[in-house]
Amino acid sequence: MTVHLSSPASLMQPVPYHHVAVATGTRHVTVAGQIARTADGRPVAPGDLAGQVAHALRNTHAGLASAGAGLGDVVRLTFYVTGWSPDRIADFMAGVQEVAEDIGLPTPMPPASLIGVDYLFEPDVLVEVEATAILD
Repeated sequence: MTVHLSSPASLMQPVPYHHVAVATGTRHVTVAGQIARTADGRPVAPGDLAGQVAHALRNTHAGLASAGAGLGDVVRLTFYVTGWSPDRIADFMAGVQEVAEDIGLPTPMPPASLIGVDYLFEPDVLVEVEATAILD
């Protein structure tokens, strides 16, 4: 495997992601921000953060797979969430947990950031996911 994930004991514990990723491959795969839309652009799970997180992660998985990568190759995930407040973490994590096993998302996740934003692609979009992976 080209990616080694770790969380040094000197960093905050527990968190739902690893703090550090070390990659030794030579091919970089970047997946642009994925949202809860079908291939033909139809919205998925309007108003439902958990449902949108799950679908955006499925789309991220599909983007990685198209380049011969998987979520086990990911060294960085970035989540942008509209109207973020800490009380939304349960819904956010429910979406992650809903699909983690199906799409091969390691738990804890690779290094990740969750960034609260005012607005995304369109008003109904609650979350966008970006991924960076390293392959041999």
